[in-house]
Amino acid sequence: MGLPISRTGIGKALADARERTLAAYRHLPDERLSVPFLSVINPPLWELGHIAWFEERWCLRRRADGHWGPSLRQDADALYDSAAIPHAARWSLPLPDRCGTLEYMAAVRDATLKALEHCDEAALDFFRLALFHEDMHDEALWMTLQTLAYPVPLRQAPPLDAPPCSTWSGDAVFDGGEFLMGASRDSAAFVFDNERWRHPVRIEPFRMARRCVSNGEFLAFVEDGGYQRRSCWDEAGWTWRSENAAEHPLYWRRVADGWQQRRFDRWTPLAGQQTLVCVSAYEADAWCRWAGRRLPSEGEWEFACRADLPQGADHDDDHAPWGSRPPRHTEANLDDHWGAPLDVAALPDGATPAGLLQMLGNVWEWTATAFAPYPGFVAGPYMEYSAPWFHSHRVLRGGSFATRSRLVHSRWRNFYQPDRRDAFAGFRSCALSAA
Repeated sequence: MGLPISRTGIGKALADARERTLAAYRHLPDERLSVPFLSVINPPLWELGHIAWFEERWCLRRRADGHWGPSLRQDADALYDSAAIPHAARWSLPLPDRCGTLEYMAAVRDATLKALEHCDEAALDFFRLALFHEDMHDEALWMTLQTLAYPVPLRQAPPLDAPPCSTWSGDAVFDGGEFLMGASRDSAAFVFDNERWRHPVRIEPFRMARRCVSNGEFLAFVEDGGYQRRSCWDEAGWTWRSENAAEHPLYWRRVADGWQQRRFDRWTPLAGQQTLVCVSAYEADAWCRWAGRRLPSEGEWEFACRADLPQGADHDDDHAPWGSRPPRHTEANLDDHWGAPLDVAALPDGATPAGLLQMLGNVWEWTATAFAPYPGFVAGPYMEYSAPWFHSHRVLRGGSFATRSRLVHSRWRNFYQPDRRDAFAGFRSCALSAA
């Protein structure tokens, strides 16, 4: 449940999302768009075409009788239907070249904007769905650039000045209690099916770190032999660590004078106070055991994010720590303002009333909770969004530096398999005892 977006706002947001989509690969020559098979990415040209196909399907081809109208491309369903085409098969499809892909994207977008002008109010949610789908894929495109060690697009504006930092540390204390978790049926905003609906959850007293774990804090685990200590890992995590011969985070390397981290195509000295990113849930769990801590549950995370904010069924003032408006640059590292995670103590203006920093933006945060339906779950029209991934994925909360601010909010549920290290994800921890 994000903020409501009007008909005019949808059109502007679609244009904004498309500019970011096209920017992801615009600076790369054609030969760099032919990439080897990797389980965590999609072929670049396939993903671009899929974004257009999804928009066309829901905004232009959807029919009241449950069937789909024709596509602008005869072969579109055979090329881009993610539910029907196995991931590995996408590398062997007869995809159009870059020029043909961009032509299809442009033709769909022109038709979408015309349809947006005349559709009835009930259909607007399908245009919002297409918008948010593109926003999510845009973050995936940035993840692909990171995975492949490709450069990011040149910035159109100079980088922002370094944001202010706080001196806050330690844990925030929560008395717990019952709260209503999930989206309200009264919200005027678009709601994904896995956020439906608000239901009572009881939270026991707990203590949560005001900051996420930093590179320096995780480095102490690495240098203390944490990757070799069986006692730090559960069975699934140890199996994963052993099979992958993991000895440190994926984008770190030891050099003669210390450690480096890779950000896209560049290796830089490891910044100790920078927020840790690109670790799996297994690595997060292992650090917590080593530190005598634990990951928060999904319910604890949402409870903490919304604690002491105004709440009610008739408004969304607990949408974010700053209320029901978009964040300022001084409040959240979203929309790729800085292009990387910030210092763990940065952006105190966006802290929650309880003193938690960067709950929205900077890095996604692993939780201890398996991705599962809320009580009474009913799949939405886009049936493949949530249901196929229940019980095999882990919930993440919060958003990263590459997440769009119009997408993320205090109830937003992201989900990845716990072995994924390519997501822009880190974590914060909770004390084992509330005392």
